[in-house]
Amino acid sequence: MKVPGTTTSFEPVAVDAQPSDKVSSGDEGPLLVVRKGPQPGERFFLDRARLVIGRDPESDIFLNDMTVSRAHAVVESDSQGVRVSDAGSLNGTYVNGVVAEQAVLNDGDVLQIGTFQMLFLSGA
Repeated sequence: MKVPGTTTSFEPVAVDAQPSDKVSSGDEGPLLVVRKGPQPGERFFLDRARLVIGRDPESDIFLNDMTVSRAHAVVESDSQGVRVSDAGSLNGTYVNGVVAEQAVLNDGDVLQIGTFQMLFLSGA
């Protein structure tokens, strides 16, 4: 099933210098935790080598908001770490408030996709 409609433009929100919410991944491995936007507190475990983030319900990480492209970004994990790559989205993919075509994620980085602002926890 495809979500009807086109992606809506938006202005990225500022990244807080220090996260106000203290979130720990413990021994759960790498994950993304929604800090701002729809679904705050939602956790997405990065438990496979490649995950697609998008508005398409078939996406590995489904973000149901019109500011997210159907296939917005890809997260890839290997022994070298976790990388995020924009998949040609309308609104771009931001890491720590800077638009990024591709970036390595470090513990505590903030990933913004559409109106979703997510904290990356490495679990290390």
